[in-house]
Amino acid sequence: MEKIDVVIVGAGLAGLSCAYALADAGMMVVVIDRGDFPGSKNVTGGRIYLDPVRRVLPDLWDEAPFERHVVREILTLMGAHNSTSICHYSETRDESPYPSYTILRARFDRWFAEKVGEKGVFVIPQKRVDDLLMDGSRVNGVRAGDEEIPAEVVVAADGVLSFLAEKAGLRQKFRPEQFAVGYKEIIGLDKGKIEDRFNLNPDEGAAQLFVGSLTKGMMGGGFLYTNQDSISLGMVVGLAALNNRKPRQEVYQLLDEFKARPEVQRLIDGGETAEYSAHLIPEGGIGAKPKLTTHGMVVVGDAAGFGLNMLITVRGMEYAMISGVLAAEAIKKAREKSDFSALALSCYEGLVNQSIIMKDLETFRGSVDILKNPRLFSLYPQAVCDVFEKLMCVEDTPKEKLSSTAYRELRKTILSLQGIKDMWSLRKI
Repeated sequence: MEKIDVVIVGAGLAGLSCAYALADAGMMVVVIDRGDFPGSKNVTGGRIYLDPVRRVLPDLWDEAPFERHVVREILTLMGAHNSTSICHYSETRDESPYPSYTILRARFDRWFAEKVGEKGVFVIPQKRVDDLLMDGSRVNGVRAGDEEIPAEVVVAADGVLSFLAEKAGLRQKFRPEQFAVGYKEIIGLDKGKIEDRFNLNPDEGAAQLFVGSLTKGMMGGGFLYTNQDSISLGMVVGLAALNNRKPRQEVYQLLDEFKARPEVQRLIDGGETAEYSAHLIPEGGIGAKPKLTTHGMVVVGDAAGFGLNMLITVRGMEYAMISGVLAAEAIKKAREKSDFSALALSCYEGLVNQSIIMKDLETFRGSVDILKNPRLFSLYPQAVCDVFEKLMCVEDTPKEKLSSTAYRELRKTILSLQGIKDMWSLRKI
């Protein structure tokens, strides 16, 4: 095959964003994806934050097939037999342009791929890339089955386990502590019921996070996102914690128990599960970032480890899109010089370092260590639930001061020496 300009491996948000940004540069660009269609392998939660990406992709959003714009945030701490929720509503999140939406990736990615195709990029599904074409340390293209596809630049957008980045020597072997496993169901539910149960107007959405006993002391939590006529419900559990747990605990069993909790069961009552999915999530933070460039290749999105758990929000989709656009900028600059060496492409790493991606990863570098603390997922959520249960309880004896009740309960946990140390460590984030 004649050598083409750019082969992008993976039709997720990073790969498609790179293709979209390259489409007007007069280059021959091909996107290859192993799924039946773009989005069929992408199962993120999910929720997308648009403010970080509106500047880099300004003309994309008016027609985008989002689900609901998020106006209500709910954080639920779960004890063994009780729970406490904090609900935040903001009128500013109900004003266009909306800052975030719930999203179904199979629908959105397919639409995005069509937009990329309309700009002249070839998007080829059902084709698995098996290897890189190498000339010494230089990447010269990819091999898909018996077919060789030579290219000036390969964009590795092949997801969290990116074998392309490993094959090119850009990253080390993975460690379990750098990942979490997510398990999700899409539960079909009447649109009116969703709006009634979450106190929403039409097209408004809610995002709910759950932390506590649902993960049995393991790092992780649950999530719920309202779509137009379905709910995305799932859990994320640290892979290392899951592997080390005795006896072995399967994530789908945790999810079944989570769904059976009265707090959750009432929200999904009457719904029918339409889809199951599972995937790995990067949790290594800035310390797990690989090298991003080599001769003839750049790495973007999840393949570059661009994910961030900030405890109350999980980021990734906007980082994927930004990194794809920045990679395209670097490739266009390299093409101006007809030089696709590691040095010429290294401006991509510089662009990433100056972007919101690396600034966020640096700011929250300490979150990786904080998330290793099992008390955040067991002792403290239970303590908060127990305090509120005591405060709200009215018995047949005189009521003591609320401050006395709270202090007596909290001094066993959060106000203990260990608890104070743990709370002090949160200053890192």
